[in-house]
Amino acid sequence: MNFDIPPLLVDYLARLDDFIAREITTLQNENDNNRFFDHRREHSRTDWENGGLPRPEWEELLAESRRRADKAGFYRFSLPRVYGGQNEHDGRGSNLWMAVIREHLASKGLGLFNDLQTEHSVVGNFPDVVMVQHFGTEAQKAEFINARFKDKFRITFGLTEPEHGSDATWMDTRAVQQPDGTWLINGAKMWQTGIHHATHCLLFARTDGQPGDLNGVTCFVAPASTPGIKVESYQWTLNMPTDHATVSLTNVRVAADAILGPRGGGLAVAQAFVHENRIRQAASSLGAAVFCIEESVKYAKRRKPFGKALASNQAIQFPLVELATQCEMLRLLIRKTALEMDSMPHVEVEHRLGDKVSMCNYWANRLVCQAADQAIQTHGGWGYSRHYPFEHIWRHHRRYRITEGSEEIQMRKVAGYMFGFMGPKKEAKL
Repeated sequence: MNFDIPPLLVDYLARLDDFIAREITTLQNENDNNRFFDHRREHSRTDWENGGLPRPEWEELLAESRRRADKAGFYRFSLPRVYGGQNEHDGRGSNLWMAVIREHLASKGLGLFNDLQTEHSVVGNFPDVVMVQHFGTEAQKAEFINARFKDKFRITFGLTEPEHGSDATWMDTRAVQQPDGTWLINGAKMWQTGIHHATHCLLFARTDGQPGDLNGVTCFVAPASTPGIKVESYQWTLNMPTDHATVSLTNVRVAADAILGPRGGGLAVAQAFVHENRIRQAASSLGAAVFCIEESVKYAKRRKPFGKALASNQAIQFPLVELATQCEMLRLLIRKTALEMDSMPHVEVEHRLGDKVSMCNYWANRLVCQAADQAIQTHGGWGYSRHYPFEHIWRHHRRYRITEGSEEIQMRKVAGYMFGFMGPKKEAKL
């Protein structure tokens, strides 16, 4: 067993850091763009008079950094070469490489190179492309994936509903096929992130079966401008700005070929969205936790109340020791799981590794919240202020204990694998 980072990846991280220093940090330091990252960040990012949506100048800054990263060859790194990426058999673009990269970037703290609140990074994550790549028809791949990189295909993900979140099999939204083959969709969705600039909505609706059935939910791709899709409100959240909409669907008519994946197999499509997201987001949470710990150690060595360094006190040392120990253990599980994901077809991950992905994700999200809270405590009044980034890190990462599968749902999945209600143990009984 070899736990060393491959030399190719070490070299890639060095080139990535050099690019960030030359291009992205320089951009961040221009025209007072640091207002989006220092103590003014929440106000500077939020258009309070426009429903709390992101300010256009903030989103344009993110877009410019992505354009520069794409031009330099970093942005599409995780994608196959056919889509302009670098995913190859030597490991480049793999889940393992992405886990190492995401931890590395998040451990650098706040910055334009990797803004965790918006899930923006100079090394992009493309769950929408993964979904189309694995479940789309050839026509859908040709239309949507190419358009994605021309900024002409931007999705919002419509799975959660006002009355249904983790219990997606019980969703109330229904799609009924009409005599001419089209579909009429009626219902409502909530937390539709990014609909304010989306070109298309992925709408999940029950087409067959009964509430609670695993099969029978279908994924539809509908232009965001389709009549009947209406934003009812934007929900203000713990970390602003918001781009999370509640949407009503009234007689939304979509074409017969607007289905992504098999009819009735929409939840499998949704799972394709979350697995790579979860392992990479776990790595980001780990990196942010490492940042909080390392900054706390630096501060504790520098700060000298009563004439001696804070770092000499066990009450400061021991909580940080426990957090650092958890980070070391979690890093190994994340990288082992990512490596195993790379060893099998994408569609097999849910059946064989879903429990390990969930372990990584829910524990990392809990750990970073604990690390940010401890950093606030260690830094005292400064930690509580917005002049340090810890309150922002805590407010952002707290959402991930709920979104993309709450930690309770993910623990339930782990239990299902352990007790044979799902996964390999259940399949072995059949």
